[in-house]
Amino acid sequence: MTALVLGAAAGGGFPQWNCNCPVCALAWAGDPRVVPRSQAGIAVSADGENWLLCNASPDLRAQLLNTPQLHPRRGLRDSPIGAVLLTGGEIDQTAGLFTLRERQDVALYATPAILAILAGNPMFDALHPDRVRRHAVSLGEPIMPLPGLSVELFTVPGKVPLFLEGENPEISESAVNVGVELVGGDRRLLYIPGAAGVTEAMRERMRRADAILFDGTLFTDDEMIALQAGEKTGMRMGHMPVDGPDGSLAALSDVTARRIFIHINNTNPMLIAGSAARQHVEAAGFEIAFDGMEIAL
Repeated sequence: MTALVLGAAAGGGFPQWNCNCPVCALAWAGDPRVVPRSQAGIAVSADGENWLLCNASPDLRAQLLNTPQLHPRRGLRDSPIGAVLLTGGEIDQTAGLFTLRERQDVALYATPAILAILAGNPMFDALHPDRVRRHAVSLGEPIMPLPGLSVELFTVPGKVPLFLEGENPEISESAVNVGVELVGGDRRLLYIPGAAGVTEAMRERMRRADAILFDGTLFTDDEMIALQAGEKTGMRMGHMPVDGPDGSLAALSDVTARRIFIHINNTNPMLIAGSAARQHVEAAGFEIAFDGMEIAL
């Protein structure tokens, strides 16, 4: 099984188009310590021929152009992308679906709750139902979207998409924010781009995984507030911080699988090679995802 990181950044990408925070400022200046990243998404294949997209970010078209494995190969209309799986209904997880509207056969998999979000927005009617076929997936029920690749969705603490939340959105486990366990042969990969916590059920999956792509949105919970780049904590946005007693470094400290942070916000100092934050993360045995990263299992 092979996973390709199409994008490693959180919503808005890195650098964010309108941001001049200390980390983005380095990117605008061309500092070699930082590498631009597009919005999060991965492609997975069990055979190197048929590919599943996990989420479809607004940057999808550029990501496809930058990934030779996903280019057309034969015939007038062709794509090795056979299916798309959604882990949520946020704009940065779904807007790239519009790139797939050119009458190509693609299967779209998501929980009924996520599919209901798409159904409630008439813009997604541009995806012709005879070509982009929507399939409801039950939590905990393995499916095989492509030859040799098994997929199972599971709940992860989080919240509803930003455009649906109220003043004080509930952080809970629900079918609108999920993780995915991908199995090819005897190898297992977990993709969890958004998590407000780690449950015991998630830990059980992590114990049998070979690699984990995990939410690395903010380094500290109050990061955006301290930089005056926002008014919300990471937890308020549905993302546990990386550092601190309640962070993912501590929560995943005893996990033996390969651990890789993805969905990294533009303000996160982990993006700076050689920074104290990057050194801290790497010393703990974690990796930082980048666009074009290949994970062979």
